[in-house]
Amino acid sequence: MMALLSDNDQEVKGLFFSTNLQPENNDTKIWLCGSYVRLSKEDEDTGIGVKDESNSIANQKALIRDYMDSHPEFVLVREYADDGYSGVTFDRPQFQEMMEDVKNKKINCIIVKDLSRFGRNYIEVGKYLEQVFPFLGIRFIAITDGTDTGKKQTDAEQFVLPFKNLFNDSYCRDISTKVRSQLAIKRKNGQYVGNFACYGYLKDPADHNHLVIDPDTAPVIQQIFFWKINGLSAARIADRLNSLGVLCPMEYKKSLGMRVNTQFRTNDKAKWAAQTIQRILRNEIYIGTMTQGRRTTPSYKVRKMIEKPEEEWDRVENTHEAIIHKDIFDVVQMLLLRDTRISPDADRLYLFGGYLCCADCGSNMVRRRQKHNDTVYAYYSCSGYKRKSGCTSHIISEHLLYDAVLNAIQQQCLQVLYLYKLLKYAQDLPDNPDGLHHYDVQLAQLDDEIQRSQNMKIKLVENLNAGIITREDYKELSPVYDQRIRDARKAKQNVEAEKAGLKEANVDGDFISTYKKYQNIESLDRTILASLVEYIEIHKDKRLTIHFKYMDEIERIQSYLASKARNGEIDFTQDIFQSDPEGTIPDAGQEESSTISDTDSENVPADVSKTVQKGVG
Repeated sequence: MMALLSDNDQEVKGLFFSTNLQPENNDTKIWLCGSYVRLSKEDEDTGIGVKDESNSIANQKALIRDYMDSHPEFVLVREYADDGYSGVTFDRPQFQEMMEDVKNKKINCIIVKDLSRFGRNYIEVGKYLEQVFPFLGIRFIAITDGTDTGKKQTDAEQFVLPFKNLFNDSYCRDISTKVRSQLAIKRKNGQYVGNFACYGYLKDPADHNHLVIDPDTAPVIQQIFFWKINGLSAARIADRLNSLGVLCPMEYKKSLGMRVNTQFRTNDKAKWAAQTIQRILRNEIYIGTMTQGRRTTPSYKVRKMIEKPEEEWDRVENTHEAIIHKDIFDVVQMLLLRDTRISPDADRLYLFGGYLCCADCGSNMVRRRQKHNDTVYAYYSCSGYKRKSGCTSHIISEHLLYDAVLNAIQQQCLQVLYLYKLLKYAQDLPDNPDGLHHYDVQLAQLDDEIQRSQNMKIKLVENLNAGIITREDYKELSPVYDQRIRDARKAKQNVEAEKAGLKEANVDGDFISTYKKYQNIESLDRTILASLVEYIEIHKDKRLTIHFKYMDEIERIQSYLASKARNGEIDFTQDIFQSDPEGTIPDAGQEESSTISDTDSENVPADVSKTVQKGVG
């Protein structure tokens, strides 16, 4: 039977290497052997997740042991097994340990089932067999391939060996190409191809390429977005989750029994970190959009990941149920772009943090505090003024700023909702229920005009060729029809734009719902600002210009209503909402100014503004 040599028997091993000890039969040398076995995903070729029985780790070991039993000159020192590692790369843990044992003269013979178990990289395998092993005096045996470097090989065997290595390399390349193609098709179809579901989701038991919401972690995702909108930084959010004992994504996967490893782990037990929060806040997967294929490898032989250009990503919307509403996600993306540093002694951002800028130099407005008569007042001033960039202070009281912005948002909500009522009225007119027929008639008439003018141009050419008209007549008449065609096409573009505006002016659009939600607000918070306001400019004369969100949608509604009025379909001089108690809402598009009372201005610096510019449009 085969002998098993212990690693601790250093005396015997040293004897073999130092004296080349041989039995009485000089034709047989004692070899200290390392048995190497390997299996990778590309070898699981009998089905998904089912290992080929002939290539399994256990069967490889059994075949090698049977081979060594029939060769008494072989002594097994150790078995090395790399399970789950590709043969393309030699950066495998057990293989590296085996090579260390070779360098330390613990083994002088390596036995594998076949050449593909040793490796599938034609160049690297050839280097080991033809250079490294001969230099180190290592005997290499691939049982089923009939390769044994300890025996004299015929010319035919030496000729065939490189082709076997080349075939193994080609096999790996073919498998890589097939796998890449299959994964690319799945990504383009919006199927999830990751090993593990993103935090907040689980793989659907019925379809592992589909994600379903994890009821245990989805609320954590929602809480993270809520905290961000309310002014917490990524680091503060991570600290809060750690203090609450919430398991981070890696530890949560481990608690479910998943075998995971990540480059982001730095401690024995992973914790929430700011980088983790940032990745979650930027991940479109939480709005139901699958974005995959961001990274790739140059080839099947190179494992280094490279970033792909964004236009090459596979992005498919509505592939699974969203955890975060898209409006909330968009608000967070906008906040992430802002300069929202938090004071060391503060828990979260101030209300206007990241929203205020100087209208003249574009610098951020900085919050400062001033004590007056034992009372501390907060105000904002231009950071460019502090840097002596030539700008003025633009100072404004936080208290007055709050009141002015609150009033402006209240008025904006009233005006947008009035537009909503007008739009709904216009689209519900009994003589034009769909609101599109009028545009279709205009487009048909313009198409006829274009066709008539083109036919006339063709007729002119025919008359010119027939000698009915002179070339001078042709040069005089042809530009006339060209101009008619240009005018008709331009008019057609305008009509199509108005028709598209009608389709996009949805009375039940998301932005209308947002304004409905905040129509009765009596105070401000960062959620309201993030939902409705892009940014606020502070002018030198202390006016505020508030740039509201959804202005493109609002302008489309205004354009549509204006076209209705021009066509005489709606008479805005009449009281459309006679029975509506809200019919007194100001006209949309009107600019108003709000005056700050003298009482409010007593406790702030004298140069604080008393007017605020706001309005729709």
